[in-house]
Amino acid sequence: MHTLDLVVIVVYLLAAPVLGIVLGGRQKSAADFFVSDRNLSWWVVCFAIVATETSTLTVISIPATAYLGSFTFLALAVGYVVGRIVVSLVLLPRYFAGELVTAYAFLGKRFGPVLQGTASATFLVTRLLADGVRLFATAIPIKVMLSAYDVRVEYWHIVLVISVVTIVYTYLGGTRAVIWVDAVQMLLYVGGALVAVAVLAGRLPDGWFGHALEAGKFQLVDTTNPLTNEYSLIIAVLGGAFLSMASHGADQLIVQRLLACRSLRDGQRALVTSGVVVFLQFALFLLIGTMLWSFYRGAAPASLGLAKPDELFPTFIIHELPQGVSGLLIAGILAAAMTSSLNSLATSTVTDIYLKFSRRRLSDAAVLRQAKVWTLIWGVVLFGFASMFTNYNDPVVKLGLSVTGYTYGALLGAFLLGLLVRRATQLDAVVAFVVTVAAMAVVILVPRFPAPGGASVPLAFPWYTPLGVAVTLLVGGLLAARHRGAPRAPEAAVAASATRSEHP
Repeated sequence: MHTLDLVVIVVYLLAAPVLGIVLGGRQKSAADFFVSDRNLSWWVVCFAIVATETSTLTVISIPATAYLGSFTFLALAVGYVVGRIVVSLVLLPRYFAGELVTAYAFLGKRFGPVLQGTASATFLVTRLLADGVRLFATAIPIKVMLSAYDVRVEYWHIVLVISVVTIVYTYLGGTRAVIWVDAVQMLLYVGGALVAVAVLAGRLPDGWFGHALEAGKFQLVDTTNPLTNEYSLIIAVLGGAFLSMASHGADQLIVQRLLACRSLRDGQRALVTSGVVVFLQFALFLLIGTMLWSFYRGAAPASLGLAKPDELFPTFIIHELPQGVSGLLIAGILAAAMTSSLNSLATSTVTDIYLKFSRRRLSDAAVLRQAKVWTLIWGVVLFGFASMFTNYNDPVVKLGLSVTGYTYGALLGAFLLGLLVRRATQLDAVVAFVVTVAAMAVVILVPRFPAPGGASVPLAFPWYTPLGVAVTLLVGGLLAARHRGAPRAPEAAVAASATRSEHP
């Protein structure tokens, strides 16, 4: 690392939140803070979605995945595109029709406040865990960088600094600031990745591509044991589709960004286009991982003096990229951690829980104050969650995707239950939801399958969401079958909501 790199990093760290605050402007109302008064261009939202779901984990962990394996990870990305198409046609129209500010308001209108609150609370815990992983992932390259200067810090020190910066610009700029910063940082780290590819291409020996091809590093299709191999073709595509349906249709983090678009058509365009961009982005970072495998001649990460596989690409960035470029890419990774979920956590807390269960009628200014208070609270809690993962040694992208397995099936299943099973009541849905979360905890923690070398491994994570959906629909459907009389159509509740806006 050189002084120029440090200057670039410091300048960007100062400029990113300032940019977010300037573009975010003054928050004049709760709706402005929550969904930017629904006035953002679809392409900005598209870039923000891409950065939100893949940023830090993509930059440092996808290359490690390719280094240790091949291109079979792309099967998940195919499923991601399919899942987005389904959400854009099935769920997104219902959110825009009701002028909602959270995904779970739809559940409240279909079933009632108890399920809305249950789903929101589940989102809060899941998002804190998943974003705790993301925040910790960002600390990895920063620790490597500081080590190059013989500066010894703990991961939690880095996490604390990033948390404070994120809290400041989210508190002051609201959703508009978050989305614009996301869009800018996506362009930054993708540009840096393209530079890394160019530098690697000039440093690799002749014939590297053929050698990597012979070694199976460019393998796209894998049909081996679908129970334990998360990238086995059928389950990767199926699981990826369900995971994307849950993350982009039932997770407030992404839904809130989509609801900031000017129209349903813009939201659909942003959502589907983001799937294509994510596929290409995954391919880019997988290529980097394969090129690193050739550059380091397939050496085990431990033999290179690395504590985690996720340190491979950060180490290359710091030691091999030109001055200034390495600083810019590290700055992009840092900014990726500032893909803030705090605004979504605060929005869901205030609208789905506080306003529903306190039964208080607050002025718009009071709602805005509550949202900002909860932004501060969740910022502190997120720091605590991120500090939990400092001893994790596998590629963090797997942990980030596995965390959601406990709850995504129940969340998506609740939405589908409301759409597909007209007789289902709130009690049916709540019972099905709770049973699913408990069942998925058993599925994730208990079953073990034989692996090479006599070891045992858990069920592959792409199974988690589809299994969770199946359990929710099965339990909810059986409970709903008890009811007599005319079925209740969920569309009626949504149609009625079109005449009255959800109070933000």
